[in-house]
Amino acid sequence: MKHVPERWSKSVEVPDMWLDPDEDPRDTDEPDPVGEQETYHRYLRDYRQTLELKCQGLNPQQLAQRSVPPSTMSLLGLLRHLAEVERDWRNWITYGQKEGRIFGPHDADFNDVDEDPESFAQALQILHDEQQATDKEVAQYQDLDLLIGREQIAVRELQVHRIEEYARHCGHADLLRECIDGRVGQ
Repeated sequence: MKHVPERWSKSVEVPDMWLDPDEDPRDTDEPDPVGEQETYHRYLRDYRQTLELKCQGLNPQQLAQRSVPPSTMSLLGLLRHLAEVERDWRNWITYGQKEGRIFGPHDADFNDVDEDPESFAQALQILHDEQQATDKEVAQYQDLDLLIGREQIAVRELQVHRIEEYARHCGHADLLRECIDGRVGQ
């Protein structure tokens, strides 16, 4: 890495936070979730929103930048990867014809990113569509112990796995973003 950006944050109240608490869209006045399913839903929603926050304010070149060589990971690649993962999870829990890959063969989600200004908007829309489709499929099952789909995975295990995947990639997004422009995570 040629240029090491100075670390910074938008927060003025707490300098190592991404945003001030009163500007954080994840910080709502909603009551704490009650029940396991509601808790899973809230954590998944917040991690999804965190990933999008990490991409805000960057240009197409920065979104496609592989800022931690030799890794092929980029913020745009993460969005594309998670769209693929959402589709894959849906394939696990259904019985019909498997839906094919969105962006091409294995690792195309990371390897084939480009700096086209439309790439980010397209990837974000695809991700939202895939999230909605998977959420709709999972919402059919209230019994968290139920084994579902061709993989016979327990609903609970799927939900925890989904949260884990987003949480892990939000950590990656923190590091990628800090390498791009110095903005620190929270």
